[in-house]
Amino acid sequence: MDSITKDSRSTLKNWAFSKPEDDHRPSLPEVHASIPVPQGGIWIRRLLAFMGPGYMVSVGYMDPGNWATDLAGGAQFGYTLLAVILLSNVMAILLQALAARLGIATGRDLAQSCRDSFSKPVNLTLWLACELAIIACDLAEVIGTAIALQLLFGIPLIGGALITALDAFLLLLLMNRGFRYLEAFVVALLAVIAVCFTIQIVAAAPPVAAVLNGFLPSPEIVTNPAMLYIAIGIIGATVMPHNLYLHSSIVQTRAFKRTEAGRRDAIKWATTDSTIALMLALFINAAILIVAAAAFHDTGHQDVAEIGQAFELLSPLLGLGIASILFAIALLASGLNSTVTATLAGQIVMEGFLRLRIPNWARRLLTRGIAIVPVVVVTAFYGESGTAKLLVLSQVVLSMQLPFAVIPLVRFVSDRKKMGVFVIPLWLSTLAWAVAAIILALNAKLLFDTIWG
Repeated sequence: MDSITKDSRSTLKNWAFSKPEDDHRPSLPEVHASIPVPQGGIWIRRLLAFMGPGYMVSVGYMDPGNWATDLAGGAQFGYTLLAVILLSNVMAILLQALAARLGIATGRDLAQSCRDSFSKPVNLTLWLACELAIIACDLAEVIGTAIALQLLFGIPLIGGALITALDAFLLLLLMNRGFRYLEAFVVALLAVIAVCFTIQIVAAAPPVAAVLNGFLPSPEIVTNPAMLYIAIGIIGATVMPHNLYLHSSIVQTRAFKRTEAGRRDAIKWATTDSTIALMLALFINAAILIVAAAAFHDTGHQDVAEIGQAFELLSPLLGLGIASILFAIALLASGLNSTVTATLAGQIVMEGFLRLRIPNWARRLLTRGIAIVPVVVVTAFYGESGTAKLLVLSQVVLSMQLPFAVIPLVRFVSDRKKMGVFVIPLWLSTLAWAVAAIILALNAKLLFDTIWG
């Protein structure tokens, strides 16, 4: 709690832009290069030293926003949208690997790199887009956590939304203990989510052939506007814009040698870490959709699109008494986890783009307050159904912000002047730009259908 006291005593100078000479301060200076990395020994020790950032990033790929889109996709369209989950996860693996490479090779996170390279108007636009993405993500976390509290303890949605403001101090308490404690907290909650869904998917016993067929792309995904809306929501919920900023920063918490050989080794292990972690995210997202398809779509409950409905129906439809409880516990763990990483991403973005340092607790309360207001208003006027629609909409908003993070990232890692010997090869650059083009095309199609369709 000492850091909270220090923050609360900050003068106005702490709230203002820092001096120009601070431009080259490291990302997250309080934990920069704070985790030792063994220089020798067996490979598993080196992998374990680098494991952590990937799991923190993976949290954003299975947050409450994913639940809404995955549930809606599974209930309405069965296993068809598994192909979208797979595609978005492959995109995520590629983009997060590039974000880690940028941070390790240049010693600058994505926000700092943007500030170094672009004009003030462009940086301001990128910052606003990223802040909007963080607010949309926070909106999903507020709704998800409030719903979980209601399902588990009977707390009204508005009350649950207000309670979520108290988590503003969670990150501070964990960071006080050290960055490894923060990573351990995240991994522990991820384990809870994985166990809960493993039990549920076993109880659902989906047809293996139908599941495997769902991973094959279908033209209907693009031609059916309703399916495309959910599909883009899944991409928006999976490939998170602020995760690219987060990952490029937290990989620098490792005390690897800042030499060419040391950086090359760090890139290898950081990429391995994030790839393994994102395979877990693929399992969780696929499990949510598969359980929804088996429990709802295959039993004539295609209209289930709300988390509350899913909670009520899961146990009787799956024939497992604790299925609904496991579902709510996993949802609460997901909301708590997402809170930690979104707060950290917000700090990285604000400091990187604006060199603006404000107390973390104040930043957290501000962001969370902006997210709580629409939840309270929508819940008061439209009830739970309005909240569910707001949750899906937040993921579509996230998807619309993706190009503002993806395009600068791909540009930077393809630039030999910035990356030096760590510039990505031509084939990888081509693939990365193709991913950016797919994201732009899907967003354009969604806008067209929304306005004129």
